[in-house]
Amino acid sequence: EHRQDSREHMVQESHQDRELGTCPRESPSFHSRFTTLTITREPWSKQGAKDGAMETGQGCASASSGAATTATTALFEPGRDGETPQVVVLVGAPGMGKTTMVRKVMVEWGEGALHTQFDFVFCIDCKAIILPMEASVADLVSQCCPGLRVPAGKILDDQKKILLIFDGFEALGFSLVQPEAELSSDPREVKPLELTLMSLLKKTVLPRASLLITTRPTALGSLRRCLKGEYYVEILGFSAARREEYFHKYFENPNKADVAFRFARGNEILYSLCVIPVMSWTICTILEQELCEQKNLLECSKATTGMMMFYLSQLLKHKDRDKPQVLHQFLLHLCSLAAEGVWKHKVLFEEKEIKDYGLDQPGLLPFFLNERIPREGEGHGIVYAFTHLHLQEFFAAMFYILEDDGETVSSLGRLEKDVNKLLESYKSRKDLKVTVRFLFGLVSQKSIEYMDKTIGCRISPRAREELLEWLQGRHRGLSHPGQAPKVSEMDTFQFLFEMNEKSFAQSALGHFTDLDLQDTRLTLYDQMALSFCIQHWAGLGSITLQGCSFHWQDPETKLDASVLCSGASGAGGHRGALVVRRREGLPCPIRLLCRALRHRDSALQVLRLQWCRLSESCCAELAALLAEHPGLARLELADSSLGDSGVRLLCEGLRTPGCRLRILQ
Repeated sequence: EHRQDSREHMVQESHQDRELGTCPRESPSFHSRFTTLTITREPWSKQGAKDGAMETGQGCASASSGAATTATTALFEPGRDGETPQVVVLVGAPGMGKTTMVRKVMVEWGEGALHTQFDFVFCIDCKAIILPMEASVADLVSQCCPGLRVPAGKILDDQKKILLIFDGFEALGFSLVQPEAELSSDPREVKPLELTLMSLLKKTVLPRASLLITTRPTALGSLRRCLKGEYYVEILGFSAARREEYFHKYFENPNKADVAFRFARGNEILYSLCVIPVMSWTICTILEQELCEQKNLLECSKATTGMMMFYLSQLLKHKDRDKPQVLHQFLLHLCSLAAEGVWKHKVLFEEKEIKDYGLDQPGLLPFFLNERIPREGEGHGIVYAFTHLHLQEFFAAMFYILEDDGETVSSLGRLEKDVNKLLESYKSRKDLKVTVRFLFGLVSQKSIEYMDKTIGCRISPRAREELLEWLQGRHRGLSHPGQAPKVSEMDTFQFLFEMNEKSFAQSALGHFTDLDLQDTRLTLYDQMALSFCIQHWAGLGSITLQGCSFHWQDPETKLDASVLCSGASGAGGHRGALVVRRREGLPCPIRLLCRALRHRDSALQVLRLQWCRLSESCCAELAALLAEHPGLARLELADSSLGDSGVRLLCEGLRTPGCRLRILQ
């Protein structure tokens, strides 16, 4: 009966606004939506600072051996020392799933599945408490469950059967330094709210009750001083297996889930960011929109930068809209800190640096930086880190092109906004690659308009000319005298794809005639980038992909052709076009390349695919290319395992009237 009283309130609460990204859609079943998070659970004396995603950039994939993959079952179980915790602090950055974990606790308890040691669970939403006010603990309980059939005072008599949850502790905002003499020991005593809550934390009232506190890392310092014997549970995000599970739970259509996950898995930056639950939600939301518009995801216009901008817009959706200048200045200084860190290989920043950069703003800072608290006995102060390394690299790229109304961010005495210096340094510092990639994406016309309209940030287009000159110049220097000018760096295609502008790609590639890549592992993202550039490269006459490997994630997964293949360019709609046949579940690894080459303006004459270990599954696409490309004169397939049936398919292509091939190796 007691459980039912609180459960009814919990069900009503589930229809209220949710924390960004942790539960993006209403669902009849909470369990069908919940995806298990990777957490670490240790007492404070051992907790220290596991930076997880924010320090390594790989999230829970690099979590320590103490990490336990669990949902909520371990929160109030005995620890390694055999002690059952009375106080559990659930720590996580915004969007990591703290509020969802609280709901999971309440749902499981309400169903009688877990946490049955408690007769009553009361959840206090710290974001909803209005100060100043006075209340007793009994008043707070009554406020949580106004329909209780048992008087609050009677409930509080059996303390061991009570779990009190403080969700969003950092939102309280008041001082946790209160005179010990003024704390309460009577749950019915009315006192200022600060004293009542402090009495619960300090265990002067309801000392035998259990507490679950969720907080962002920024509140850990002050919270630690109030508690004793607490256990810390840090949310590290989604493991590799759970990321795929999340995609399947988000999409109702399993084919769409497969395609969307393959898209994300094929982009190493996006897949790494999916450790953050809200980033998984961001990517799923964008891909769902693309699929709803009947677009082919393999020609998705939203490159990595587009996903990051959408994520940023969601983080800042309700922040300082009435004070755009405050937000703009904060972002300027944040980007300066990020760039400084990237240049110095630095991911941890001291509290003094945060203050020097003017970032000590509690309403904005926790959305971008996590606070890292040192172990007891360590002499270091509080340090901060970006939620993920790729987020730091994104803001570092923004540093170079964010307009600042005359106030040069470099006047903070640190770094110059010199795009050419960044590009020149990239020659010897390949760790700058992601920053440069984001830089290209941010100066596209679509990005400039989106950032201005949605986030209120003005991006300078001046860097576009510098980026174009750099791309053209770096490849001229790589071509030997007397040889055809060629592009031989995969990152060039990644940069152009990130910008995703036809005219810019044409200008960058127009002076070159050859593409030459050696021993390169081509992810799905790389293949999409190559496909985009090839279609806008009018003078491309020769392609050499020697020893390259073409990677498709989960090639055994069956694909719904209407989802994956619709809208593919150059499908060959004219009469007499060779019908491409392929076995279901074995997608051709060079399909994107072949279909890009079949566009009408292709000037290709030579295609070399030596030592690429091509198999029978590639032959149908190659045959179609032979049939439809009148200019292709030379095809080299050395060291391939085509098989008899594969060769028969090639022969079909050779027999078609449109084939003009002169040399087949």
